[in-house]
Amino acid sequence: MRRWVRTGAIDSHFVEFNGAAVKSVKSGFRSAVGLAKLSTEAGKVTPHTLRHTAATWLMQRGADPWKAAGFLGMSVEVLLDTYGHHHPEFLREAAAAITTKPSKNIVSGVDRGVDLAAYRERRRKA
Repeated sequence: MRRWVRTGAIDSHFVEFNGAAVKSVKSGFRSAVGLAKLSTEAGKVTPHTLRHTAATWLMQRGADPWKAAGFLGMSVEVLLDTYGHHHPEFLREAAAAITTKPSKNIVSGVDRGVDLAAYRERRRKA
C-alpha cells in the first residue's frame, strides 16, 4: 500500500466507488451481493469466493501460472498446488503417454525414472 501511495496508484482512498471513499467494504460487498440477487445467507458469497472462482477460471482457460498468481496476489506454488488440476496441461502428458504405443527400445515400459525420495523431501519442506 505504501508503494501505491508513493507511485500515485491511489489518490486519497484505499477503496473507492464513483470517486468517493467506500466506508465499509463489508457492507458494500453485501449490497453488491444483494443487487446481484445472490444468496444472502451468512458465509455463502464472500470476497474470497470471487478469488477462488477467478483462480479456477484462469487455470481452466490455460492462463500462464506466473501471471495468474500475480493477478490473484498469491504465489505460483499456492496457485498450482490448489488450482493447478484445473489447467488444461494438467495430466496432458500422462494422457498422451497412455494412449500412444510404447517405443520398441523400452524394456520396462518406463523410459525415465522418478526420484520419489527427492520429490517427497521437496513436498515435506514446502
